[in-house]
Amino acid sequence: MTATSRRSTGTRPRRPVWEERPNPVGQALKAVLLTLLVAGVLFPLWVILVTSLSSRETITAAGGLVVVPKGVDTSAYRTILAGGAVTRALWISTLVTVLGTVIALTVTVLAAYGLSRPGSLGHRWLLAYFLIPFLVYPPLVPRYLVVTGLGLKDTVWALVLPPAISVFNLVVVRGFFQGIPQELLDSARIDGASDFRTLGRIVLPLSRAVIAVVGLFYAVTYWNVWFDALLFIDRNDMYPIQRVLQSYLLAGQAPHTSGGTTGVTMPPTEAIKMAVVVLTVAPIVAVYPFVQRHFVKGVLIGAVKG
Repeated sequence: MTATSRRSTGTRPRRPVWEERPNPVGQALKAVLLTLLVAGVLFPLWVILVTSLSSRETITAAGGLVVVPKGVDTSAYRTILAGGAVTRALWISTLVTVLGTVIALTVTVLAAYGLSRPGSLGHRWLLAYFLIPFLVYPPLVPRYLVVTGLGLKDTVWALVLPPAISVFNLVVVRGFFQGIPQELLDSARIDGASDFRTLGRIVLPLSRAVIAVVGLFYAVTYWNVWFDALLFIDRNDMYPIQRVLQSYLLAGQAPHTSGGTTGVTMPPTEAIKMAVVVLTVAPIVAVYPFVQRHFVKGVLIGAVKG
C-alpha cells in the first residue's frame, strides 16, 4: 500500500508489535514479571543478611537459613573481624582493586585511543594482536610459568598484572573513541595540541560514561579475584577476601584465626559464613549505584559505534 493510498483510506501505517503501547493486561503482566525478577534477586540477599545477624537459637529453629528475623545478633561479625584474617583480606582486596583498576584503565584508555586513530603506527597489526585472545585463550601453564618466572608469586602484583587489560573492555572503549567527531580532534591538532593533551582535554571528558562502566568492570574483576589467588598466592597473610571466603565456606573458619578463641562460645557456622559473604558483596553493592546511570549508555554507545 503506497503513502497516497494510505492517505486516501485514512489508515495509519502499522507499527511493529514491540512499538505498540501495551494494553492493560500486558502492563499487568509486565509488572508481575518485573516484581518476580526483583524478588528473585533480593530474596537470596535478604536471607544471607538475616542469617548473618541471627542468633544460634533462631538459626536452629529455622533449620539453617533464616527468612524471618527474630532479633539482631552481631556476634558473627565481631568474631570474624576480631580474628584478623578477614580484616587483612579486605585490605588486600581493596589494595588490589584500587591499584589494578587504575593500571587497567590507564592501559586500556591509551591502547584504545591509539587503536581508534586510523593513521597510527601498526594500527591493523596491533588490533589483530589484541583480538587474538577472543579466539585462542592463553593456556594456564604458560601463564603460571610467566608469573612465577618474573618473581611475582605471593605478591600483590600476581593479582594485579595478569588481568590488567581486557580485550572486551578495549573494544568497547575503542568504539566509543571512534564515535567522537573527527572535527574536534582536528581542531585540537591545528591548535598545536599533542596526542596526550588531546586525549586528556577533549577525549576523556567526553568519555566519562564508558570510562565509568569499564572501571566498574575492572573493579568487579579485581575484587572477585579468586582463581589467580588460588594459583599464585600460597601465603595466608596475602589471601584476598575471596580466598578467605572460600576457607569459611568450606571449613567454617579462616586459616590461623581460631587459636585465640579457645573457651569462647563461637557463633553458629551458618552465621559466620553468611557474615563473610555480606562483607564480600557489600563494597560492590555500595559502589554500583553511583555508576549505574552510566551503565547502559557507556556499553551500548561503545558497542554500537565500534
